[in-house]
Amino acid sequence: MYAVIETGGKQYRVAPGSSVKVEKLAGDPGAEITFDKVIAVVNDAGEVKAGQDAAGAKVSGKIELQDRGEKVLVFKFKRKKQYRKTQGHRQSFTQVMVTGIEA
Repeated sequence: MYAVIETGGKQYRVAPGSSVKVEKLAGDPGAEITFDKVIAVVNDAGEVKAGQDAAGAKVSGKIELQDRGEKVLVFKFKRKKQYRKTQGHRQSFTQVMVTGIEA
């Protein structure tokens, strides 16, 4: 059984027991979290519930980690103008362990 959820403007395919990195969510490690925006649910028999059929579905999980990703360097340069600018960015993320899917 797996589900497709939407959080942080992105869609993720999750299954019970899987771990997924999503955009930063509020909460401490160990806290329970529920995803209400479920786009599709596929059970073990292969039956797909999507759209209005998956409206009542919920995916529950547990926050494992609040962290920041690898540094991405942004380098701006204009030739012949002696303009150079280097800037770094680290995106925050939340790692969630999926505990269950309610269809």
